[in-house]
Amino acid sequence: MQIALGMWEKGFLLLWSAVLIMYPTSLAVIALTFSNYVLQPVFPNCIPPYNASRILSMVCLLLLTWVNSSSVRWATRIQDIFTAGKLLALALIITVGFIQIFKGNYEELTPSNAFNFWMTPSVGHLALAFLQGSFAFSGWNFLNYVTEELVDPRRNLPRAIFISIPLVTFVYTFTNIAYFTAMSPQELLSSNAVAVTFGEKLLGYFSWVMPVSVALSTFGGINGYLFTSSRLCFSGAREGHLPSLLAMIHVKHCTPIPALLVCCLATLIIMLVGDTYTLINYVSFINYLCYGVTIIGLIVLRWKKPKIFRPIKVNLLIPITYLAFWAFLLIFSLYSEPVVCGVGLIIILTGVPVFFLGVYWRNKPKCVNRLIGPGTKIKASLIS
Repeated sequence: MQIALGMWEKGFLLLWSAVLIMYPTSLAVIALTFSNYVLQPVFPNCIPPYNASRILSMVCLLLLTWVNSSSVRWATRIQDIFTAGKLLALALIITVGFIQIFKGNYEELTPSNAFNFWMTPSVGHLALAFLQGSFAFSGWNFLNYVTEELVDPRRNLPRAIFISIPLVTFVYTFTNIAYFTAMSPQELLSSNAVAVTFGEKLLGYFSWVMPVSVALSTFGGINGYLFTSSRLCFSGAREGHLPSLLAMIHVKHCTPIPALLVCCLATLIIMLVGDTYTLINYVSFINYLCYGVTIIGLIVLRWKKPKIFRPIKVNLLIPITYLAFWAFLLIFSLYSEPVVCGVGLIIILTGVPVFFLGVYWRNKPKCVNRLIGPGTKIKASLIS
């Protein structure tokens, strides 16, 4: 953004939205999903208590923040183990679903039922549905935040992208097909824990596998979000867009502890604010707004600096196609849900005064700098 479009403030606003709203909200939703699936077997006939769900989510978040602060190796091993467990659980769901299809139990997948709309469809509703559904795939761009920690990123980053995105798309699509072999859309929407309902209907005695599997899956998801979002926070501070304290790493563990603590604290605050799920619409809109502006920057750079060395280069047809789809989503989402999109824009604009006071205003009075300097040193000493 800064290099391509020469817009320091726009780059800051995207960073501000990501660090304080987008990723903490996603972390909160995943942590609450974890606690919901852990507690659901304890409260089989009702929704788990609000306070119990919040407390367990916070304990999980604090534990993984400690792990990520203590060792990068521990964090990556946890990610590897729980990702493998997640894929095994999803493979079980898909296998059971296909067994149901072979038995002829696929009434909800027939065209007459699958395309039976509950309301009159419109382009605006379709665009909003894409935004809401995209929340499940919102981690597709996270690899870009950890390129500094990849071995040979020029070779391994494209490989990871080409393997992970098609794999996740395939697995998610067939998992949803499997769900509809056991549940109607009404049952799926009314279920507080979809995988648990699926297991109770089809797995019999082994239905306990589902809540355990989803809990392990979301545990790994929280770990992955913490790992990547803290690196974004760290990079932003290193560029001077966030307090310099957040660009510090622990001398012994080589982990960005201040950035991890900020991500953890922001997530805890969002958990305490209220109904976290209402923020998903706002976050999805902000997400796609950020993605689109970034793609515009990529295209502008290809035009302004065509001969610059690029370790990884894609055909321009890909970003242009994405940009066209992005414009369709945002325009019709604004038309269909102006309030939701308006709130998303307001959330982004809250960073404007922070940008002018913290980043743009460089010639601060000496008394302000005297306050900031010792404070940073004291906090750094406490964290180390």
